[in-house]
Amino acid sequence: MAVNATGAAYHRQDDVALVELLCPVLDTRVKRELLAAVKQAGDDGTARAVLITGSEKAFCVGQDLAEHATALTDGAETAFATVRAHYNPLITAIRALRVPVVAAVEGACVGAGLGLVLAADLRVAAAGATFATAFTGIGLAADSGLSAGLTQLAGPSRAAGLMLLGNRFTAAEAESWGLVHEVVPDGTATEAGLATATRLAQGPTRAYREVKTLLRDAQTSDPAQVLEREADAQERLGATHDHRTAVDAFLARRRPRFEGR
Repeated sequence: MAVNATGAAYHRQDDVALVELLCPVLDTRVKRELLAAVKQAGDDGTARAVLITGSEKAFCVGQDLAEHATALTDGAETAFATVRAHYNPLITAIRALRVPVVAAVEGACVGAGLGLVLAADLRVAAAGATFATAFTGIGLAADSGLSAGLTQLAGPSRAAGLMLLGNRFTAAEAESWGLVHEVVPDGTATEAGLATATRLAQGPTRAYREVKTLLRDAQTSDPAQVLEREADAQERLGATHDHRTAVDAFLARRRPRFEGR
């Protein structure tokens, strides 16, 4: 990532790759820099967890509507090219990350910003954070994987209400609906998210990779396929260094030390 990036940045803290959204409004430059940062996290072969975070005032308020209005004026038929050019690759890149992904949310998280957060594996939100789908408020449906993410995490009825009505909801409501893993005091979401990511980075990385695959495949598999895939994963993990040393540690009544291999 270029040192003069102002839309998004990538850096490392120990074994955690940090993707920082520096601007909450998604114009073309920010979307490109954010995608580059996520791809850099994916290309970093030594990172064992990823944390996606934003500013303390607002995580992400979605598409830059001024830029969108200009695009509509230039040609309505091409104004939505950004969905396939930027949003779809971004969500695909986050979901393709092979290590655990944590999102830390302060302030507003709206529209495509909510889709970005739901693409993570775990979400930590400040108590004062607010969320909304927002799309129907401007006569649109959804992008950035929102329809799938909300349905999978909150259920079809809740997803329908959130997408059709577009009402804002709180961090506490998001937690009660299964959209957020943990709610923390305002101003501490990044710190709490980093603590969670650091814990994951110290865990059995290959086991986490199998868990991510199983959870993803379970959404489209029948029960028999799930059982077989779980059995295959257990056999693969049974041959890992982390599994063998963790069993030895358990029998010796000491804390295991995972090395990610």
